[in-house]
Amino acid sequence: MAALRRIPRERGGWWHAYVCPAHGVELDHGDVLAGVFPTGGARCAHGCRVDSPAVRGAWTVLSHQAWARHLRVLAHRGGRAEAVARLVEYAGLYASLATERHGDAQGWMLRGRLFHQALTDAIWAVNIGHAVITLAEDGTQDLTAVLPLLDDLEVAALEARGVLTGRGQLASNYTAWLNAAGASASRAASAARGLEWDGAKQWLEGEHGLYAHLRVAVAEDGWEWEGSTYYHGFVLRAALLALRSADPAAIPSDVAGVLASMTGVLAAVATPGGLLPALHDGPYLRRPLALEWLELVALAQQLVPAAGLEAVASRAREELGAHDDGLDRELGGWFAGPPLPRRAAPGGVTVFPVAGYAVVRAAGIHALLDFGPHGGSHGHRDKLSLYLYGDTTPWQPDPGQVPYAHAEFRDLYASTEAHPAFRVDGAEQAECAGALLASDDRSVTAEVTTAYEGVRAVRRVVAADCCLVDLLSVTGREAHRVTGQLRPGTALDVQAQAGGPVRTTWYGDETLHGWHTSTPGVEVRPFSRPGPGPADDPQRTRTWVDFTAEAERITYASVYQAASAGPAVTGLRLDGEELTVELADGSAARFRTGG
Repeated sequence: MAALRRIPRERGGWWHAYVCPAHGVELDHGDVLAGVFPTGGARCAHGCRVDSPAVRGAWTVLSHQAWARHLRVLAHRGGRAEAVARLVEYAGLYASLATERHGDAQGWMLRGRLFHQALTDAIWAVNIGHAVITLAEDGTQDLTAVLPLLDDLEVAALEARGVLTGRGQLASNYTAWLNAAGASASRAASAARGLEWDGAKQWLEGEHGLYAHLRVAVAEDGWEWEGSTYYHGFVLRAALLALRSADPAAIPSDVAGVLASMTGVLAAVATPGGLLPALHDGPYLRRPLALEWLELVALAQQLVPAAGLEAVASRAREELGAHDDGLDRELGGWFAGPPLPRRAAPGGVTVFPVAGYAVVRAAGIHALLDFGPHGGSHGHRDKLSLYLYGDTTPWQPDPGQVPYAHAEFRDLYASTEAHPAFRVDGAEQAECAGALLASDDRSVTAEVTTAYEGVRAVRRVVAADCCLVDLLSVTGREAHRVTGQLRPGTALDVQAQAGGPVRTTWYGDETLHGWHTSTPGVEVRPFSRPGPGPADDPQRTRTWVDFTAEAERITYASVYQAASAGPAVTGLRLDGEELTVELADGSAARFRTGG
């Protein structure tokens, strides 16, 4: 007998509270459509059962959001009777909450009615609106009872947007979703009334509409201002959802350019196998995130196709398995006209000078150098981090972030210690920005001078014919304890060798080999120790490696080679400002440091 399912009658809280306090992992969702918090508490993957008001409120967020998504799917699949009945039920619930905003929200939040945050209300409202729009395509006679809900959702989005823009926060990612909610709810109300939609001036074209938001929130290099993969996709997905039924050719040319650039950013940072690095505060892995990426790609490919996003969608489907729900088919034909011209696939070196990222592709290695601003409101202390990926293997990934309510692990994953960056005297980097010094089609060089007082660090990354070369030089006005850090996301072997470079072997779907040396005459301690793996499970340990020396100036040189590439590296030698890499075919390549 199928389990009884019902819509929760309680307000939702803050979903980030859905985390195990002991282990830092997101708790198991259980049957979110059951409408009842799991008996005995929410399960942790490490055996805990957690039950508190905050966790219950967070689970209720997940349940309401799942119901809104479920209603959109029901509408698409012909489950009209149940979809309408549930929408009418939500209309009654929302009306019953009309007298007040959420009383338990944190002080920094823009408060919602059904949830702590107005942002969460908006995300929920977008799916509710699209469920009604789809239903109205086959008739409106039974949608009258839903109209008060749709009208209230539009008013709530308008009021919340007014608060934000009154604070001068047009660029906030909240604004993107409030515009999407207003557009979706008002379009749905017009459809249910059998009227043409007249809300474009308010929600798309107006002074505080979607187009105005995108013009100020996205930099010239295509990145959303926060410099976070997740929040970049978060804003782009809101925009694509807001533009349902739009003719791509009718979107203002500059806005179309912004959407194309944002889509191109994701294609450039994604690996050939569809891995998207969790740069600056995104979740590392979670099934709801895979669903979001799949939704985004399904919409983006219809509007501004970009080579590389197919792999992202394919990987998301693998992660979702049976939970896919045929989303691609549901979103087919979302826009009213043919897509804009296809974007060319990135190659070689791609530099994003405003966000401060460089992507370097070399013989089976997909590397990212992080040198830019602190990352808006979601930055980590990670300047000059170097992330390493294979097609489908996160050898040295950005570790991502745990749900924000876990303060201790959130601090850890924002720290310098958790990243493949550098430290001086064991201290954390300051919140700071680096600078691009040079780039060409094979290399990129960046520096940071304000991470530590009186210290300059330069990192040069070069795509050689058969390997990747990494040269990190740190210079101070006096001797400091300087540490270069390896932070694997996979199993790692480390071998110190007498009179030769330290060797590393990185495992996964693909294997990576590393050789590591440093300035001659400076004693370096290669220290390996257990450290937490990526943020989806802080209890999973990985081998952290610190190369540490006392020096006024030191260069750490590393060469990485995918096992599939050749000829094999046989040795390396650092002499002054030049690194020599010897190969099995008898040839040698030479590289200048950037310092």
